[in-house]
Amino acid sequence: MIEKIKQIADELVGLAPKSAAEVEDLRIKYLSKKGLIASLFNDFRSVPSDIKKEIGVKLNDLKNQATNRINELAESFKGQTVVENDLDLTRPGTDIPLGSRHPLSLVKNEIISIFTRLGFTISDGPEVEDDWHVFSALNFPPEHPARDMQDTFFIEKDPDIILRTHTSSVQVRVMEHAKPPIRTISPGRVFRNEAISARAHCIFHQIEGLYIDKNVSFADLRQTLLYFAREFFGQETQIRLRPSFFPFTEPSAEMDVSCSLCKGKGCNVCKYTGWLEVLGCGMVDPNVLDNCGIDSKTYTGFAFGMGIERITMLKYGIKDLRLYFENDYRFLKQFQGAV
Repeated sequence: MIEKIKQIADELVGLAPKSAAEVEDLRIKYLSKKGLIASLFNDFRSVPSDIKKEIGVKLNDLKNQATNRINELAESFKGQTVVENDLDLTRPGTDIPLGSRHPLSLVKNEIISIFTRLGFTISDGPEVEDDWHVFSALNFPPEHPARDMQDTFFIEKDPDIILRTHTSSVQVRVMEHAKPPIRTISPGRVFRNEAISARAHCIFHQIEGLYIDKNVSFADLRQTLLYFAREFFGQETQIRLRPSFFPFTEPSAEMDVSCSLCKGKGCNVCKYTGWLEVLGCGMVDPNVLDNCGIDSKTYTGFAFGMGIERITMLKYGIKDLRLYFENDYRFLKQFQGAV
């Protein structure tokens, strides 16, 4: 023990660090809880009692010597910054890769931009809704299949509370609280009780539009949708409207756009028809206007709705909509640089 004490004391005298960082290293080596002097104090417990007093004095003197010596050396380098791990602050920074917007967000923002240029405002509403706003106000009869559990998610404790199946519920809320003229679009997430596959999902996104004013006609609807199609798919795009049925519009139609891939000649994407179905639309049923407190004898309007997933699939050639929800970096990084 005495030899170890003498050896460390000699080392302390000969210390000659060249920087504040080296002084810090020496402090850790000799004076830290796991340092050489702390180790000697641990060994002191096994020293014979007859020489314990002598060794104890020498140990205390060594600790004081080490403390004074380290402080003396630290004072000589006072003001010098201790740089840990030899960090070079002059080195160029590491590039941090930028993320990208989700393809659904890209398409949603583009659609919103087109309709806001036409004067449409953006409206939002709750995803957990009641039967009135989702079905009854929109002219759905009590026996309509959409009210079945096979199509809609119901909240167990209250069968009147459901997850909205379309953003038309937002349009009902707008009509209840605003006076015509009304010109709004309602983007949002919706839910339907469907099996998940490459072409369907229980969660998806919609954008629905509504325009109510005096003397609104089907021609206004067609021109609005033609403008949207050409802004989104290209100026050469053609549209066609096919008769259809929705409880909340009369007359109702499905809108197709000419396939931008084959220019209407026919390909596997458009199933060799030259057309792609993109949305449903129609004139707002007078019963819906009356249900929402708007005089159907004074005002008319049109409505339309489209699935953002389907529009995105057409725009980017995506064949499996499950990719939207898997957060696979290999898929998402393909959209880097898109605005």
